[in-house]
Formats: sequence, structure tokens, C-alpha cells
Amino acid sequence: MYFAQHEDVVLTESSGSITDLEFVSGAPTTLFKYTLPRGTGSFTETITGSSENGTFFYEPSVTFMLHGLTAADQNEIKLLAQNRLVVFVQLNARIATGGNDVIVALGRENGLELTTGTAASGAAFGDMSGYNLTFSGMERFPMATVADFTTSPFDNTAFNGGAGITVDLS
Repeated sequence: MYFAQHEDVVLTESSGSITDLEFVSGAPTTLFKYTLPRGTGSFTETITGSSENGTFFYEPSVTFMLHGLTAADQNEIKLLAQNRLVVFVQLNARIATGGNDVIVALGRENGLELTTGTAASGAAFGDMSGYNLTFSGMERFPMATVADFTTSPFDNTAFNGGAGITVDLS
């Protein structure tokens, strides 16, 4: 998963695909990456409609676990909780046309916010000790697929004007 502050990025979309990712002038050109152990992260997008009103909207939700209970993790979670975020999720189950993992963008219009989380030590020797976090949002449009990358995620020359995007391995 990759996180960016919502107000720092401008996403260009064409036919349901993110074709350009630019950072606002003066904003750091950094996406924060969390590499999750297998089976510890997922996303859901719920479509809600009202036949009475003729409306519908999308509710993206991202849930993941961070192993360990550290002061550094607490500080990062506090920063994440203070911001609206665009979350990019790299899917391992689907392959893009170029043979790479598909990446989807969630919260691109309104952002996602930390809505719930827990810190737990576990009781048994094999229990997980760490954080379980959920980020949720409400959007007018469904998630969008990010344009396929060449070698590593977000290395497309169209992204950030070809200046490159720094990925912080949190």
C-alpha cells in the first residue's frame, strides 16, 4: 500500500484509469509505502444506492495490520490519522497488460481517513502483537486503476512530470 496526502496530489483520469500523478508545487514528492505480510491487508469498495433519490456513492475502505507495538509506529499512525489520504493498493491477484501487478487508487476525490484502529498485545504466544487499522471514505466515483508501470510502481514518465516519485519504505 502507498499513501499520499490528499491535498498534495493531483490525479488525472481517463476512462477509469489514472494516467498522471502530479504533486502540488512545494509539496513533497513522496509516497509512503507499507509492505505488508501476506494476508494482512485488504480493501473493499461498497456501492450504496437510493432508488428513492436516484443517487449512489462509493465507500472505499482499506484495512491492514502492522506487526509490533513501537513508538515509531505510534508516531506514524498519529500522522496518518491527522490527514486525508489517497491510498494506492497494489494487488497481487491481478496482472496488468504489461505483466505487472495492478494498482488501484482509493479516495482520489475526497480522501480516506483513519476511522478505526486497535492496538493489541495478544494473549497467547502465537497471537499477533500490533495494530489493526481501517481507513474509510465516501466518493462519487469508483476506484480507478493506475496506469501500468515499467519496472517499479509509479516509474511512468507521465507521473510527476517525469521527475520521479520518491517511495518512502515506512
